[in-house]
Amino acid sequence: MPKPDNPNLLYILTDQQRFDTMSCYGNTQIDTPAMNALASGSFVFENAYVTQPVCTPSRATQLTGLYPHTSELLACNIPLPEEIPTIAELVSDDYTCGYYGKWHLGDEIFSQHGFTDRVATEDSYRSFYSEPKKFTQLSEYHDFLIEKGFTPDSETMGQKVFSRAFEADLDDHLTKASFLGDKSVEFITEHKDVNDPWMLMVGFLEPHPPHTGPYNDMYDPDSMPTGESFMKRPDRKSARFTRAMGAYYMESEDYGCDMSTEAGWKQLMARYWGNVTLVDRALERIFAALEESGQVDNTIVVLTSDHGEMMGDHGILGKTVMYEESIKVPMVVRVPWLSGNQTDIAGNFSHIDTVPTLLSLMGQPVPENMPGRDLTPVLRGDESLENDDVFVQWNLGDGHPLPGEAEVNPQMQTPWRTVITADRWKLNLSAHDQCEMFNLNSDPNEMSNLYDDPAHANRVSDLTQKLRQWQQDNRDGVELPGADATNESAMT
Repeated sequence: MPKPDNPNLLYILTDQQRFDTMSCYGNTQIDTPAMNALASGSFVFENAYVTQPVCTPSRATQLTGLYPHTSELLACNIPLPEEIPTIAELVSDDYTCGYYGKWHLGDEIFSQHGFTDRVATEDSYRSFYSEPKKFTQLSEYHDFLIEKGFTPDSETMGQKVFSRAFEADLDDHLTKASFLGDKSVEFITEHKDVNDPWMLMVGFLEPHPPHTGPYNDMYDPDSMPTGESFMKRPDRKSARFTRAMGAYYMESEDYGCDMSTEAGWKQLMARYWGNVTLVDRALERIFAALEESGQVDNTIVVLTSDHGEMMGDHGILGKTVMYEESIKVPMVVRVPWLSGNQTDIAGNFSHIDTVPTLLSLMGQPVPENMPGRDLTPVLRGDESLENDDVFVQWNLGDGHPLPGEAEVNPQMQTPWRTVITADRWKLNLSAHDQCEMFNLNSDPNEMSNLYDDPAHANRVSDLTQKLRQWQQDNRDGVELPGADATNESAMT
């Protein structure tokens, strides 16, 4: 089919969804028919990586096309500066731009950065608003629950609000995911005129904690699959940061499950899968509305996440570490005039390439200052990702420490830089911790740190130089150890 003049963009951004929660990535147990249907007519990127495995920096990359160190959004709850444009500010004025759901880039519930149509769901970030007068305003989801007769159970910044624990205990049709599904259907229905191009970004909270919801009992915990690294705490050759994370979570009961036991972890995983399915149920309605609007062939659809979830691998819960489960996410892109059936894209993909690629697909100019590249030739089959290295970073803390994490959070202040090479080797460098190198070909679960192995000294040197060149190209001044550093002192 010919490319439309002004294609729409529907961008689905889940929160904390690891890559292996869809059938196109090998999970045949989880019930995600809408995600599966989307993948069946889309490009599916085999190895898709975030730029930093935590919410705000990753979201900023996906909206601006900049690395976290460039946008200066180094941790959570940092506002996106007014002078940095989002993709909504880079498209022509012909587009109606909506942002529904979790924002996490400053003034949480307010229209900004080119998104003139806003439906908000999160009232838990009120303390990060830019000015006190904004504290009087609450999200549309709050108003929805009030209309349904519920009473707020918490208070923050002078206002009664609903806690996430309260929201997670609601029936399916009252959840944030369902609310966003309904509001997205309204947006698509209202903008079905082909002469009214639109961009809609839908930011689901799920399957982010609290890892509980209406589908808690949908999956049998005993059937949850596990791999080699499941509940295997990082050893003394691993970074102190990951060792501390493993030590904390393997003795935690913060989520109502005994995470010192396999049964507890599997129960948590079953709940996590339930919240992935909860999102999928909302996507079914959104995709049906797109079909009914007559614009399915005029709309680019993207499904991805801001980072992954360890879910017991290496004994860790959450993100913030450089293991694959934390930094690797689904990346499914439907381009109706280019993709008919599922097309798997081998090689390494980085979110840094998302904005320039989407702008190009939409026929919009791509700013020259973006470090990423337009991957349209890859989608057309004219090029490949077989020679692509990707780079991931960590900067500062995660911005919202959990109770009891006193031993974890100080080590979150240590910057890291990571390269995953085209031939599937990974180097994690920190100037103040034990560095790591893994062969993802023979050791996909990252169980054997080869950084200090003399037999791999040349490879460590080569990959360190790759990182230094990337730093030079992208004006990244974070201190890294030398190519011959051993970091033995970090192991004590």
